[in-house]
Amino acid sequence: MNYINQMTLKFDSLSINEAFARSAVSAFCVGLNPTLDDIIDIKTAVSEAVTNCVVHAYPNKIGSIELWVGLTEDTIHISIKDEGVGIEDLKLAMEPFYTTKQGDERAGMGFTVMESFMDKVDVKNRDSGGLEVFMKKKITKKITKQGIINGC
Repeated sequence: MNYINQMTLKFDSLSINEAFARSAVSAFCVGLNPTLDDIIDIKTAVSEAVTNCVVHAYPNKIGSIELWVGLTEDTIHISIKDEGVGIEDLKLAMEPFYTTKQGDERAGMGFTVMESFMDKVDVKNRDSGGLEVFMKKKITKKITKQGIINGC
């Protein structure tokens, strides 16, 4: 893939870093001039992916989360990786309302939310341990009297 720009961040699996990741991705994507709706969708999906790392990947300890973003002419590609426990049954985990935190305040909708806000979501266990969530979103193009304007 020929990216016009890309970045990588690595941070601790602390809940406060969910807001950092969400803000960093939205700021980085500004170069593609996304719509406000696109930004909201991307921030929501990133929030869900990072929160899953914080809550599920590292039970009872702090681990590492790696966030990568690549931009093509009209698409945002996002990878969020952890080195945590992984998911034994990915197919089951992708089902709406499935959660391993029964009785907790978790709704089991993280992957469903990501899929509803992004064009593509792939989830896989990493050979080295942990999980990778890869998401992709094409930026909305609006048609105006002057022609197609990307984002506004």
